[in-house]
Amino acid sequence: MTAPRPREEKIRCDACPVMCYIAEGRIGACDRYANQGGRIIRCDPLTILDRRIEKGGEIKPFLTADWDGSLTDDSLFVTAVGAGTTYPDYKPAPFIVSREVDGADFVTVVTEAIFSYCGVKVKIDTDRHLGHEGATIRAQGEAVGLMITSEYGSQMMSLGGVDHLTGGSKPEGRITCDTLMRLCNREAVELSVDGGATVTVQAGQPPIVDGHREERMRVGCGSATIGMFASQWQGLVDEVVVVDDHITGVVSEHQAGKVLGWPDTGIRILGRRSTPGRYFQVAAPGLGWGGTDITDPLTILGDWNPKKGARPGLTLLMVSTTGEQYGYYVLDADLKPQKRELPAALRPSVDLIAENCEPAHCTVLFMGGAGGSLRSGVTKNPVRLTRSVQQEKTRVTVGGAPAYVWPGGGITIMADVTQMPDNAFGYVPTPAIVAPLEFTLRRDDYRALGGHDDKARAVGDILENGGEYGAETRAVAPADKG
Repeated sequence: MTAPRPREEKIRCDACPVMCYIAEGRIGACDRYANQGGRIIRCDPLTILDRRIEKGGEIKPFLTADWDGSLTDDSLFVTAVGAGTTYPDYKPAPFIVSREVDGADFVTVVTEAIFSYCGVKVKIDTDRHLGHEGATIRAQGEAVGLMITSEYGSQMMSLGGVDHLTGGSKPEGRITCDTLMRLCNREAVELSVDGGATVTVQAGQPPIVDGHREERMRVGCGSATIGMFASQWQGLVDEVVVVDDHITGVVSEHQAGKVLGWPDTGIRILGRRSTPGRYFQVAAPGLGWGGTDITDPLTILGDWNPKKGARPGLTLLMVSTTGEQYGYYVLDADLKPQKRELPAALRPSVDLIAENCEPAHCTVLFMGGAGGSLRSGVTKNPVRLTRSVQQEKTRVTVGGAPAYVWPGGGITIMADVTQMPDNAFGYVPTPAIVAPLEFTLRRDDYRALGGHDDKARAVGDILENGGEYGAETRAVAPADKG
């Protein structure tokens, strides 16, 4: 008879609501905590910014940093990356760091916060139409967000949120969480918009729209382009049309042209005239010229009017708001535009539009509501932390990156993920995002709001003696006691 296999001893992890049982040498469902030697440990090292280095500070992981022994408190910033959580939240934050800055005693409370109420706002620099406002955005077929109001030269997305994380099906929640974490960790994610385009988004990188890598964002709308460059075209061409999905500009009618004394040309634009030289709705949104759906710009032109200046031989430049598309035309005897080679004299003006376009890239802002119970890791009276943040006595950072705190109730924050250390974000399979959060304030203010002041430790102590990992993971060698 075969002897029964010994039962594997497991330890329950209480770092999040999932409460995994983890066997020796194994990692929990979040890939963040493990059972090592019968003890639950955080797998990733605490990350510290060394601000003695130029341009924001060198990032040094706790376990592998090669410190030079100089522990100037105002040069080192302990982030929450790798710090661990406060769950269940009555526990003090894993690291409460005391340090002196310009002669004043400050405290930084660091914790990896579990966010169910969170998401990302994505700014995609492109004129190409990704989808109509309100259209559903999907990842791996699951709804993860929606298109929101476009901004000047950029398409905008709102992804995540508690309704997608917990309010839908299990696959929707799981894929939403995975999408948010990957975007926040600056990985490339493919998203599809219902009735629109497929776009690959990666923070700090150009977007890829339906397989086309964007190189530049528009210099401005068609009207703005006319206003900027009208004088560049004067005397070189009889008419200029800048094609744009939102506002198409016509130089002879535009105020910029009128100020320059530009003569009428008899041109007619097939769109809704707003003000002189500015036209709305010349075409549907799309992936063509100036974010429209057209590939032939002549389709937005009506018949030319000889009573208002149209004549054979009249020259016309049509150009997009990025300078990527352009065409030069001459009216024939029937007042029909015929395409010709772009004259060398006009080439610099087209190149100038392109030169004034900024490089296209994707911006990913993490957004979350840092209310709820995580505040208990900072203070025994959580509302006092909220009030301190609102009164700007407490500074909030995310992985060391500055956070914008929204006005009004609660602690609602936004932060640029490109300013954070690599792999700063994690997850728990509830599902929810785990984000590094730091609260910095004066020591006396911390005491006043009921903070866990007795748990505060100096930076040097943390580096030399470690934290919840134990002394074997300290960042610097212990001082010589001999």
